[in-house]
Amino acid sequence: MGEVDPGFVQAIDQRPKLKPAIPVDDEIPVIDLSVLSSSHGDTKQLVSEIGHACQKWGFFQVVNHGVPLELFQRMEEVGKRFFELPLEEKKKVKRDMVNALGYHDGEHTKNVRDWKEVFDFLVEDMTMVPASHEPDDKELRILTNQWPQYPPEFREVCQEYARAVEKLAYKLLGLIALSLDQPENKFNDFFKDHQTSLIRFNHYPPCPVPHLALGVGRHKDAGALTVLAQDDVGGLQVRRKSDGEWIPVTPTPNAYIINVGDMVQVWSNDKYESVEHRVVVNSERERFSIPFFFFPAHNVMVKPLEELLNDENPAKYREYNWGKFFATRNRSDFKKLDVENIQIHHFRLPQ
Repeated sequence: MGEVDPGFVQAIDQRPKLKPAIPVDDEIPVIDLSVLSSSHGDTKQLVSEIGHACQKWGFFQVVNHGVPLELFQRMEEVGKRFFELPLEEKKKVKRDMVNALGYHDGEHTKNVRDWKEVFDFLVEDMTMVPASHEPDDKELRILTNQWPQYPPEFREVCQEYARAVEKLAYKLLGLIALSLDQPENKFNDFFKDHQTSLIRFNHYPPCPVPHLALGVGRHKDAGALTVLAQDDVGGLQVRRKSDGEWIPVTPTPNAYIINVGDMVQVWSNDKYESVEHRVVVNSERERFSIPFFFFPAHNVMVKPLEELLNDENPAKYREYNWGKFFATRNRSDFKKLDVENIQIHHFRLPQ
């Protein structure tokens, strides 16, 4: 990453405590999905556990999820081999204002540079999105994946992995719908045609100033769900809703970390909350993670579910278009915008 420059340094109140004093028994729950693969399984308890985790934490881990370990290991291997390439080679697929997919090593969160490099690709290649964030601009443009030449099997492995994790994401979305007393397929149509979902490889090199920088600064995820695979190094921290403390997520072998995004917060009318999280780095070990961001089609309008609303629980958000929201956040990677303008509370209605 080169020598440390001031762009990486977090504000004093955002700098990590490298050894937080927390009770070890208060972590996000680990939920077993094996009942889903049993013909006689009763999902009521599973739905209850997921609903509780969404309310208390906004995060949970899942095991026995159906994604083959061997497939994740292949995915991790091609990601590592890509990041080991010379910078000149990685820059051949570098993203820019025109093509927002591919390699990037200058990402910012809250206008502070993240200590990481990434590679992004769409689950559905040739995906349509709004050409701009301007409300009256109806023009669409097509986003196309950039695939590196090396490793040669990179594209094939990525596409196979995307199909497997997408399948898991649909299962989880269905369980969340059930936990809101809705039909299991309640949200599926939003994603069936031209979804904008993407997968990211994150590489966090060892950092000489882990007390000053963050791998990713505090943020919330904008989509419906994030399905995250991480290695055994650790570094993900979740802001505990009860007291605002940063709680580390202990790596669990062959598990996925799931968090609900802003979209589920709006659909549930704040019953479930999209929770802040961040990534701390260390001076000794590199870290890899692979999040799948489950995003709907660009034309989806997001608003609280009417079935959940009544006089005691009126809508807390006005309707917004996902594609325009996506375009605004996408643009913010390259231009320092007022962050307040691209968060869901911008759409919150006065109560």
